[in-house]
Amino acid sequence: MFSTIAAIAVGGATGALARHGVNVSSAHLWGTNFPWGTVIVNVVGSFIMGALIVKFAHMDGASQATRVFFTTGFLGAFTTFSTFSLDFATIWERGDTGIAMAYMLSSVILSVLALFAGLWVMRGLVA
Repeated sequence: MFSTIAAIAVGGATGALARHGVNVSSAHLWGTNFPWGTVIVNVVGSFIMGALIVKFAHMDGASQATRVFFTTGFLGAFTTFSTFSLDFATIWERGDTGIAMAYMLSSVILSVLALFAGLWVMRGLVA
């Protein structure tokens, strides 16, 4: 149990540092008019999540600590979009296309609306 928690913590710290590095680098290279860093970590993180899930499914020797280091820890901090993408793909691949589409649309739309709600609430409190 502790090794799993430690693996998640170390993976999370590593992923957060990697995300920061991508954000800083992309801002330096392309400016800040478009969130290139976020797009990059979301796309790259989703690709890595897909690759790891297949790799882990075919590896007998990957420990639970190794799996959560990369998935929950590193990718969870690098980008939560990778987990969203995996959830969508899992639902889609089991044939529940309607549920998958509802999940995708509701996740994106509700998350953006929730962010605006949070902005509105906090702006009201600090004004």
